[in-house]
Amino acid sequence: MKTALVHPWLIRMRGGEKALEAIAALRPEAAIHTLVCDPPRLSAALRARDIRTSWLDALPGATRRYPQLLPLHPAAYASLDLRGADLVLTNDSSLAKTVRVPPGAVHVCYCLTPPRYLWDMPDVYLARVGPFQRAVAATLLPRLRRLDREAAGRVRHFIAISEHVRERIRRHYGRESVVIYPPVEPFDPPPVPPGGFYLAVGQLVPYKRMDLAVEAAKQLGRRLVVIGEGPERGRLESIAGPGTSFLGWQDDATVRRHYAACRALLFPGEEDFGIVPVEAQMAGRPVIAFRKGGALETVVEHETGLFFDRPEPGALAETMLFFERREGDFDPAHARRNAMRFRPAVFRDALSRFLAELGA
Repeated sequence: MKTALVHPWLIRMRGGEKALEAIAALRPEAAIHTLVCDPPRLSAALRARDIRTSWLDALPGATRRYPQLLPLHPAAYASLDLRGADLVLTNDSSLAKTVRVPPGAVHVCYCLTPPRYLWDMPDVYLARVGPFQRAVAATLLPRLRRLDREAAGRVRHFIAISEHVRERIRRHYGRESVVIYPPVEPFDPPPVPPGGFYLAVGQLVPYKRMDLAVEAAKQLGRRLVVIGEGPERGRLESIAGPGTSFLGWQDDATVRRHYAACRALLFPGEEDFGIVPVEAQMAGRPVIAFRKGGALETVVEHETGLFFDRPEPGALAETMLFFERREGDFDPAHARRNAMRFRPAVFRDALSRFLAELGA
């Protein structure tokens, strides 16, 4: 069965791209179709694949400006040539599911999330744009929601990355799905001395709520290391206390050393799944997370981490103090054992079985 893989954009290696890499390994002959691509920022495994981009990729600066080119995305997806495919597998957090699927082909969507900018968090995404962009969004977003919902109706089978996303698929699309958790690569914790700091890792964008971690650390006078880049960095630096340092983007080896050395990972946003908390547990470290989203499925309360209930710095600070009173109760071996539930072999087996049942 000839397979076509579709991913929204290939700009950097984040959770969605790591899931795509694992999916692609199951279909080594399949071409990967995407809107735009920046090969040097991809893994060697993805760079070695047959990647086919849309006409959007030829526009000057498209790999930087693709979010601003959102009005053009539907036409760009429609231009992707999937002719001859018997199975179309979209790995989607945006509008990849709107591709034109050949007649008779089976469309399976591995849904990272229904687009947050359309359904659950449009206000967050529009919080820092000007009046002109808001006026454009008021016209554009309802049209894109309609396109997205119509495309979801044409998908043959949905796979959700978490129970949290499964509920979103049901709520926004009226569709049922099965859950197959995304893969998280195992690693041995590097032998590093304790660093005495809290850690926050992720893209510095509004919905990640890194401001809660920065404010809570400042309130308590605790050291915080922030790893990640994004448009929020300047604002976060302006509100940070003297004990907070921003390291920007770092490679996997550096991130893993910081996981292993930190007191705990702070995870203040509502995530669809959240690979970062699993990676922290892989390094044997506890997680302090907001009690919402995918973290509820990856962190075991009072065994591999704790939750705070309100998206406020004070609530996170209270939970950090509670953690410090019983910091010695968290067993690194328990954290690692829990993280191993999400190893790639489990993902490969589950997805292979699902596709085999479809005759794909």
